[in-house]
Amino acid sequence: MKEYAAAACIGFILDFIIGDPEGWWHPVRGIGWLIGRLEPVLRRWFPGTREGELAAGGVLVLLVTGITTGAAAALILAAGLLHPWVRFGLMSVMCGQILAARSLKTESMKVYRVLKTGDLEAARRAVSMIVGRDTKALTAAGVTKAAVETVAENASDGVVAPLVWMLIAGPAGGFFYKAVNTMDSMVGYRNEQYLYFGRAAARLDDLVNWLPARITGLLFVAAAWLLPGFDGQGAWRIWRRDHRCHKSPNSAHGEAACAGALKVQLAGDAYYFGVLHRKPTIGDDIRPVEPEDIVRANRLMYLASVMALAAGSLLICVIGH
Repeated sequence: MKEYAAAACIGFILDFIIGDPEGWWHPVRGIGWLIGRLEPVLRRWFPGTREGELAAGGVLVLLVTGITTGAAAALILAAGLLHPWVRFGLMSVMCGQILAARSLKTESMKVYRVLKTGDLEAARRAVSMIVGRDTKALTAAGVTKAAVETVAENASDGVVAPLVWMLIAGPAGGFFYKAVNTMDSMVGYRNEQYLYFGRAAARLDDLVNWLPARITGLLFVAAAWLLPGFDGQGAWRIWRRDHRCHKSPNSAHGEAACAGALKVQLAGDAYYFGVLHRKPTIGDDIRPVEPEDIVRANRLMYLASVMALAAGSLLICVIGH
């Protein structure tokens, strides 16, 4: 497990320096391709009834996680047959590919830079690349909130959760997590098409994110206490009060702690595909949200991520003794 921790640390550094350069192939694309190819096949194999779609979705989960995790483990094993350092180098690169801290910051800061120019239409287009809601009618404050919420919510999915799974089970564990998370993002919807077919993926995603989401909330609180200009007490209070203000059992933890740390109100009603969805707000409206909050949210995300990596690696070293 110490090798896992070392590979995760180097992978984190690689993600911090390089990230995911545009034009480079990314494993998540391969996972998405696999899901896209399997879905129509499984829908043909199983009847279109509730039970049939539930069964098809369960098989999808087994196939995607099995193939993804197996392929990652096979690559690591093959590299180890060449040389231990080749295996370790491959593991480090794989860990870097699994993490998304750099991408999360890069994409959210694109929104920040456009907002600073005052071009609202361009800001709406920029934020539409990282959120699922309708953005055409968003105000500047709405665009800013959407970007902050994306950083806060995805700190768990994109950074902390992969780190937890990598530290426990190495890069293969990280790829297992990515397979589950990608399935949930593609088929885990509560609509007519995926209500039953995507249920297994959605439930498994809830399970694998249960602990990381709560760790993320706590780390955001700790980061708010450490960083100057943030409200640690508010982060703790709002996290405890509002972490259930979401249909998902996991999604509001980072968002609630971030809202409290920034002294702003996030979430609330949003339009998806032209339909208004009523959602509870998260945090108190102590002050108006501003573009600089995107920068602040990224600071919280990065410090929380470093703390997660440091604490996890230290725990592994202690257990190793």
